[in-house]
Amino acid sequence: MLNSKELIIFDWDGTVMDSVGKIVATLQGAARHFSVPEPTDEAAKNIIGLSLETAIATLFPEHSQLHTDLVARYKHHYVYEDNTPTPLFAEVETTLTALKSQGYRLAVATGKSRKGLDRLLAESQLTDYFEYTRTSCEAHSKPHPDMLEQILTMCDVSADKALMIGDTQIDMQLAANAKVDAVGVTFGVHNAVQLQQFSPVATVDHFSELRTLLQR
Repeated sequence: MLNSKELIIFDWDGTVMDSVGKIVATLQGAARHFSVPEPTDEAAKNIIGLSLETAIATLFPEHSQLHTDLVARYKHHYVYEDNTPTPLFAEVETTLTALKSQGYRLAVATGKSRKGLDRLLAESQLTDYFEYTRTSCEAHSKPHPDMLEQILTMCDVSADKALMIGDTQIDMQLAANAKVDAVGVTFGVHNAVQLQQFSPVATVDHFSELRTLLQR
């Protein structure tokens, strides 16, 4: 039963925060700045979850000489130029409060940078909900299991007692690589059919469904 899990590990972009549109717009803005072909919306969405460096290398393989500049431009554009709103998904804080009150331990595993995640945790006032967080600055890029394995070690929790919550196939593959069960959320990048290719134990369409799924 899922409600016997001890540790719930959340992805951030497209799972906790509705930031997919901003990420896509920022990647396209960085490409325009250097006059290289812009990635399509679909291509940009499909790299969400990777570390930024890996994402840029994946999207712009023919422009390796610009990868470092594209990374820097993305960071600048995201913080200072793009105004796409990035609200939390509906009932995120209600759900995190409910899970904490039932004794679950909470963590974050994200492809964001440490600076980026800490800024957004502070802005959203969610910092205190999470016992431990790992970013692309401290671990191999998803879907390498390193990020989850570090969290499990630091929290002293076995893989069978943890659950990964994510919105992309990359998140589902990450969980499988770490031998951690996963629940896919369908309101981010990938739909239920796409997520099911990596055999999550469940998919949900809303945070209220996640609360029900984990109710103790």
